[in-house]
Amino acid sequence: MAIQPIINTPDLDRLLNFYTTLFGAVEKFRIPDGDPTFFIGLQIDDAELGLVVGRDAEAGPTGRVLLSFDVENVDALLDQVEALGGRVQGPPNDMPWGQRVAHVFDPDGNAVNLTQQLRPGAGEG
Repeated sequence: MAIQPIINTPDLDRLLNFYTTLFGAVEKFRIPDGDPTFFIGLQIDDAELGLVVGRDAEAGPTGRVLLSFDVENVDALLDQVEALGGRVQGPPNDMPWGQRVAHVFDPDGNAVNLTQQLRPGAGEG
C-alpha cells in the first residue's frame, strides 16, 4: 500500500514552481500530456506528491493537512519561501528533540513544515 498526498489547487503552475524550486521536486508525469494539464506527479527524493487542478478550489489554510519536509538547511529555504509566493509563519525554532523547525504556507495557503535534523541520532529510538 502507498499513500500519495495530492494538493487540489486553482493555480497548477504556481504550486509546481513552489515545490520544484524550494524542494527540488522532479516532475515524473502529467495527465494529459498536452494542454490543459489536469494532474502532475512529482517525485521528491523517495516521496511522491501530486498536484491536481481544482478550478473551484479556494486558496487558504484549512488546518487539516500538514506537509512536512525534512531538509538539509531550514534557514536557507526559509529565505526563498516568500519569493516563491509562500508565506513564513515565524522564525525557525530549535526543538528539544534535535530538530530545527519552521512553519510556512505554500502559495495556496497549505501548511508546510521545514524540519532539519540538528544532532545525528536525535529523535530516534
